[in-house]
Amino acid sequence: MKRHWKRWTLIGAIVAVVLVVGGPYVYINFIQSDAPERLSVSSGATASGPATSVDGTWKSASGSQAGYRVKEVLFGQKVEAVGRTSDVTGELALSGTKVATGSFTVDLSAVKSDEDRRDQQFKGRIMEVSKYPNATFKLTQPIDLGTVPAVGAKATAKATGTLKLKDAEKAVTFDVTASRTGDGTVEVSGSIPVKFADYGIANPSIGPIQTEDNGQVEFLLKLTRS
Repeated sequence: MKRHWKRWTLIGAIVAVVLVVGGPYVYINFIQSDAPERLSVSSGATASGPATSVDGTWKSASGSQAGYRVKEVLFGQKVEAVGRTSDVTGELALSGTKVATGSFTVDLSAVKSDEDRRDQQFKGRIMEVSKYPNATFKLTQPIDLGTVPAVGAKATAKATGTLKLKDAEKAVTFDVTASRTGDGTVEVSGSIPVKFADYGIANPSIGPIQTEDNGQVEFLLKLTRS
């Protein structure tokens, strides 16, 4: 009888280990959806025709998005946490081949991921959204695209400005890609590296979920001439 009891105890222990180790693996690799692709400008049609002037003020329109991307480790399994919102406002002033000025604001209270508990942590202890509701970026020097892209073509350049998260404002430089679509929209995408400690952001790690000490602010601006 005692031998049977030990056998069932051993089996129970093995099952528990399988559930703890294998459960997250099965969930992450077979149940949980993959993280969405990085935000990027439309591939568009093949570039054609001469580039026309884009001078003027362009304001964010429907389809603009911004959010975060952070690498997580859950029970030894690597995943990417992504949260986004379409509640993005801003504008760019274009002159010739340059973006003369530009800024955009993101409503952090509207950022959502695929996990309610992650969203609660994001809006609570991590970003303190009730106290700091917005994230903002503002150019501090013009962006020289080198050329005005034709419809369907893309141009890449470096952008330099200030990123404000919570009550901290830091200088940042990062790559941007711009394109023009056939419907007269200008699109601009980019990804800004963020080290959490630089902005007084609490380490997102909690319990079995461990994150790196950095992440990215991603954005896609779809702009129409005002």
